[in-house]
Amino acid sequence: MRQLFHTPEGVRDVYGTECAKKLYLQRKMEKIFHAYGYQSIETPTFEFFDVFGKQVGTTPSRELYKFFDREGNTLVLRPDFTPSIARAASMYYHQEDMPIRLCYSGNTFVNRSSYQGRLKESTQMGVELLGDASVDGDGEIIAMTVELLKAAGLKEFQISIGQVDFFKALVDDSGMSEETIQELRQLISNKNYFGVEELLESQRLSKEQVEALTELPQLFGGPEVLKKAESLTGNPKALAAIRRLRELYQVASCYGCEEYISFDLGMLSKYQYYTGIIFQGFTYGTGEPLVTGGRYNRLLEHFGRPAPAIGFCLVMEQVLNALNRQNIQVPVMEGKRLVLYNERNREAAIRIAGMQRTHGMQIQCMRMEEGLKAEDYIAYGKGHQFTDIVSPVGEDQIQVINLFTDEVQMTNSEKFSVGGKTHEIFNHRTDERPSGRENTGDAGSCRHYL
Repeated sequence: MRQLFHTPEGVRDVYGTECAKKLYLQRKMEKIFHAYGYQSIETPTFEFFDVFGKQVGTTPSRELYKFFDREGNTLVLRPDFTPSIARAASMYYHQEDMPIRLCYSGNTFVNRSSYQGRLKESTQMGVELLGDASVDGDGEIIAMTVELLKAAGLKEFQISIGQVDFFKALVDDSGMSEETIQELRQLISNKNYFGVEELLESQRLSKEQVEALTELPQLFGGPEVLKKAESLTGNPKALAAIRRLRELYQVASCYGCEEYISFDLGMLSKYQYYTGIIFQGFTYGTGEPLVTGGRYNRLLEHFGRPAPAIGFCLVMEQVLNALNRQNIQVPVMEGKRLVLYNERNREAAIRIAGMQRTHGMQIQCMRMEEGLKAEDYIAYGKGHQFTDIVSPVGEDQIQVINLFTDEVQMTNSEKFSVGGKTHEIFNHRTDERPSGRENTGDAGSCRHYL
C-alpha cells in the first residue's frame, strides 16, 4: 500500500479552483495598491529574533517559529510584516523626507496552540504609509481597505475603528501597575464589562476614571459613540484622540466610504506597537477579522529612523472563507480555454493557441486520444474550470463548445485573431455547420463535431 504524506497541523495545501481564486484576488488587490501609488517590497521569510522581540511589541516569543543559523544567531519565521517593513524602510529610506508608500504580499507564520483551530501559516497582503502623520493618511488607508473588500466581491462588511490613545490617556495617570493595565486591556478587548468593573473596584481611581474605563467595552457603534466618549472625561489627551476620530470620519466621507465605518473604543490590539487609530474589517460568515491595521508612530524608532506610520494587512484565507460562506463567486474562469486537436489539425490548433495567448488568454492544448469520447473532454473541461473547448474543423473552421451552456458554435479563425471570448462568439452566431449534421444544443450533440 502506497504511503501518503500529510501536511503538519496548522498548514494546508491550496490547489485547483481555490488556488486560482486566491491568485486572482491577489492580482486584483495588488492593482489597487499600485493605483494608490504604493510600491511593492519583498522582505525575507525569516529575520533576526530582535526584529520581532518583546521590545518591539509584536508576537509573543512562545508563538514564534525560532531556529539557529550556522553562527548561532537566533532567527524566526516572520509572524507579522509590519516590523519587517519598518526595518527595511529604516535601512533603505533613511534619507527620504517625503512620505513612503510600500505594499507587500507573502506568508506569515505563527505557532498558535492547536486547540485554537486556526492556520499557523497564512497569506497576508497589505500596505504601509511611512512618514505621514496626518489624518489624511489615516483616511487614505481606510478608503483603500474599503475599496479592497468591495473589489473582492463583498457587499456587506464593516470597518470598526478604535483609538489606542484614548485608552492610554485614561490609564496614564491612574497609578495602576503595568500588569494591572495589561489585565484591564484584555478584559476590555473581550468586552468583559463585569470583569472590568470588578478589577477597577480594587484600584484607587477617581470616579471619572472608573466611569470612563467601565464604559469602554460598550463604546461601539456609529458617530454618536464619539459624543458619549467626550462626555466621560475631561482628559485633554483623551479628548484629542476623539477629535482625531471625528476628523477621520470627515476624510472618509470625502472618499464616500462612511457607510462602512463604525467605531469601537474598546478595541485594543494585542500588538503593543500601535499608537493612535486601530481598525479591523468584519463581514458575515467568519469570526475572525478580514483585515487589521492601525497607526504605529514609534515603531520605526526601534530601527533607528523615527517616523510616523500607518498600515494594514489583509488575510487572504479569511477573505476566501467569507466569500465562500456568502456564496459570492470569484470570476476566475474568464479566458481559460481548452484547444483539442488530432494529428491532422495539429498545426492549426497550435496556431490558434498562439494567437489566443498573445491576447492574454489561458490556453491548454490537448491531443485527442483514441478511446475517449466527447463527453470525457467536456467533463474534464468543466472539472478544471475551462470556459470552452476549441477545435479546428476543416478549412478555416473552428468549433467552440461553451462549457457553461453546452452550446456548440462554428466560427472562423478571423474572429479568433482578435482574441474572441466565449460570450463574443456566442453573441455573433453563424449558420455554418458541417454538412448533414445538426446542433441540438445539448452535451451529447458535441460528439459529432470533435
